[in-house]
This record gives sequence, structure tokens and C-alpha cells, in this order.
Amino acid sequence: MGTEIEGVEGARPAGELVHLADAEGNRVGVTVVGRLPDVPHGLAAELVLDTPFVRGRLDVSLWRTRLEAWGRALDRLEAGHDITWMGVERGPTLSVRLSGERGCPEVVVVDELVSMVTVRVPVDLPAGWIAAHRDRLRAVMAVWDLPAG
Repeated sequence: MGTEIEGVEGARPAGELVHLADAEGNRVGVTVVGRLPDVPHGLAAELVLDTPFVRGRLDVSLWRTRLEAWGRALDRLEAGHDITWMGVERGPTLSVRLSGERGCPEVVVVDELVSMVTVRVPVDLPAGWIAAHRDRLRAVMAVWDLPAG
């Protein structure tokens, strides 16, 4: 969380909220890049998918309720359940399936609204990844100081 957002009044550190990556070069991440223009308390972020085979990037919007939903998704993952986050809303959907087709977790990104593309990324996640994501979530919430509701 050390990179500052350039060109943003009252710049704050950028925050990587989601970092699902492995040693094979597969990565899916969501990084806050600044405030959403004209949207009080909204954050602009980008969802980046990077593998040795395919790369993609989508703009996403975050606000407190969406971040709280990510916290609940982490609870479900910790309990051994698959999750879908940002589903049924505008923009991409990110799902984590703990038992993917390749014998390890997989992240599925669906962009029905714009590109109509679905990408499945197997990611051999390290031990402690859920706790690390809880820390990331707390850091993003603290740095951007989003009000409740």
C-alpha cells in the first residue's frame, strides 16, 4: 500500500484489495486507484487478470457496501464455501471456487456487460491468504475512510 495516486487532490496510497496469485504466474487482483469522480464516497479500482496466456483489465467501482460484501465473502471462503463477489450488479463478477478443475482453487471473472467474456484462472493460493486479504480490506477501509451506508 505504498504507492500514491498521482494527480488526485489529497492523494492517498493506492490499495491492492485483492491479490490472488501463485508462483506459476497466474494473478487476479483488484487495486484501488482513486476516488470516483462525481460519486461521493466511491472508489475507482481496476480488476487485473494476468496469466502467461491471457491478460485483461477492467474498471470497477467500489463503495463501502461492496467492500463489506468482500468481507462476508472472505468469511464464506474461510468456512470452506465458494463465493461470488460483485455479482448481479453492473460490471464484472469475480468468483472463487476452492476446488477448481485443476486440483487447486480457481478464480472466475465474468464480464457480461461489456466484453461478454469469461476467464477461469487456476491459482495455487498460499497458506494464510484469507488472513492477508482481511488485512488488505482493513487497510483499504482505513486509508479511504468510507462512511457507513
